Amino acid sequence: MFQRIIRACVKLVQKWLPEPFIFAVILTLVAIVIAIPVCHQTPVEVVEHWGNGVWSLLTFAMQMALVLVSGSALAAAPAIKRGISALAAKPKTPAGAIALVTGISAIACWLNWGFGLIVGVIFAKEIAKKLKGVDYRLLIASAYSGFVVWHAGLSGSIPLTLASKESNLEKVTNGALIDPLPITQTILDPHNLIMVVVVIVAIVIVNALMHPKGDNVVCIEPSLLYEEDTKTVEKATTPAEKLENSRVLSWIIALLGFAYLIIHLFFRDGAFDLGAVIMLFLFLGIVLHGTPLAYVRAFGKSVSGAAGIILQFPFYAGIMGIITGVGASGICLGEVISNGCVAISTPKTYPLFTFLCAAILNMFVPSGGGHWAIQAPIMFTAAATLGVDPGLTGMAISWGDAWTNLIQPFWALPALAIAKLDAKDIMGFCIIDLFVTGLIICGGLLIWA
Repeated sequence: MFQRIIRACVKLVQKWLPEPFIFAVILTLVAIVIAIPVCHQTPVEVVEHWGNGVWSLLTFAMQMALVLVSGSALAAAPAIKRGISALAAKPKTPAGAIALVTGISAIACWLNWGFGLIVGVIFAKEIAKKLKGVDYRLLIASAYSGFVVWHAGLSGSIPLTLASKESNLEKVTNGALIDPLPITQTILDPHNLIMVVVVIVAIVIVNALMHPKGDNVVCIEPSLLYEEDTKTVEKATTPAEKLENSRVLSWIIALLGFAYLIIHLFFRDGAFDLGAVIMLFLFLGIVLHGTPLAYVRAFGKSVSGAAGIILQFPFYAGIMGIITGVGASGICLGEVISNGCVAISTPKTYPLFTFLCAAILNMFVPSGGGHWAIQAPIMFTAAATLGVDPGLTGMAISWGDAWTNLIQPFWALPALAIAKLDAKDIMGFCIIDLFVTGLIICGGLLIWA
């Protein structure tokens, strides 16, 4: 029965889910069609909101592209390859491989989403090279499914913003919050930690049980996953070639990067944010590849995988512009959705509806920062009125932002680029994870409340 449900989900997605870029275009049109009547805005106003938003996420788009490219280049380093290869040889059964990939990916994503997203998929690819009979689609879906816990983890943008002294909470939350909330009330709250553990255990079990049987298993020829090793010039003869193949030069620039990270993280109380992750990937890659030329070649091979991110980010930024744009009516679509959830809530159900509201918005605005801008003024004000814990409110938004990533093809782009698959290849499995984790998160938020 369970396998029939899975096959039905896979077939449904393969038939109806378009290419991620087309999905972004459809969401754009849907947002426009809804915003005009609901927000009493003119078509001209909505188009202006869209156009003003298109270029609003350029910094974040560049960071996302660099996470993918630098992470892939790092994974191509000989030492990293050997380590991943050794670990990938441990699983002896398809179910065991699926479980291990899911667990490692989820833990890594909880520590840092950028790190986990890349490491999980690379690990899955390595297992596919070594273990016969494992479904490649499910391997990659399992690696991506761990992403569901990222916003409840140490790199969660909303709880980290709530903990920051420089986030101007009083203004952003309309006076509902004055003092920062320590992460002990959000990320490290026992309720949140228990939810994270239960979610991880659940997806490990569910993903292992989802492995197809018999002829339904889709394997990949291992030779297709091997890439040509990056080589340096055998013997440098010219000054330029000597510089290109200089290990000393690699170490000098890498030590500068490491020195900055140490100062930033340990002496300036800086956050281990996306920028820090990119720097770590970048300079570790330079060192582990040995020479500047070897790293340049590895980096160049990884660049093509970022095409989807670069193309789609402006469109999602445009959608965010539509969601947040305020016309002559004085309201925006994000406010309408958020206020609707508030209107039907009680103190007990408020976290649940906040979670569902964030989950809906995440389909149109797949950005934690975007969620914060839309929901913070409304949700925290309402939470204060209802007497709901602000830490719980922040985590409800965070879980909602992460949950529907399981069926939002945008965030799967880095994984798909590395795996050389289409979104429709993995999203059928992710639908099952969506239902299972959704029930757990809803139950956890009700208990927390």
